Amino acid sequence: MKIISPSILSCDFLNLEQGINDLNNTSCEWLHLDVMDGNFVPNITFGYQLVEKINNITPKVLDVHLMLENPQEYIKKFADAGSDYITFHVEANGDVKEIIDEIHSYGKKAGIAIKPNTSISEIINYLPFVDLVLVMSVEPGFGGQTFIANSEEKINELRQIKDDKQYNFLISVDGGINDKTKNKANNADVLVSGSYLFDENMAKKIDFLRD
Repeated sequence: MKIISPSILSCDFLNLEQGINDLNNTSCEWLHLDVMDGNFVPNITFGYQLVEKINNITPKVLDVHLMLENPQEYIKKFADAGSDYITFHVEANGDVKEIIDEIHSYGKKAGIAIKPNTSISEIINYLPFVDLVLVMSVEPGFGGQTFIANSEEKINELRQIKDDKQYNFLISVDGGINDKTKNKANNADVLVSGSYLFDENMAKKIDFLRD
């Protein structure tokens, strides 16, 4: 059964607390929080202070996705803010294994993310150590994009590696996930979805994605 992780970037930020409460009343297991610095991606969202506020009003797992040029500078702040999973990009600056180890040192789950043009071979050596692999099925930085076709191949490749090696990481996919594309992510464990979910049918759509 899939884990559904709604992306809170699609919430109405003028009524964010109500949006989180609405999500609390659905069957979703996680909340996906996209943190962007305006450098690694051409957009800016929010920081660890908002993660802390959200942590105070939800029992959901906080799935924090750092789209930061220098993620290691902020790992402790996001850990202290209540993140459960902290995912950073292999394309960012810093020693990948050191970042994974630092995330784990704070008792958090470590995730590694790849952009659409990054191959699985770039992260193959880190798969024994991570708890989650995030396949970006759109270019990171903006919502509402269309699922990129070759993402399905990456998801399937990761599933094969995971099964063959008996690794424990979860496979997550983020970007363009909706009723028409969910079957392209059959081998994923976690579906991140934003603009598709956020309307009056949100609870039903979450259940539909999972099933």
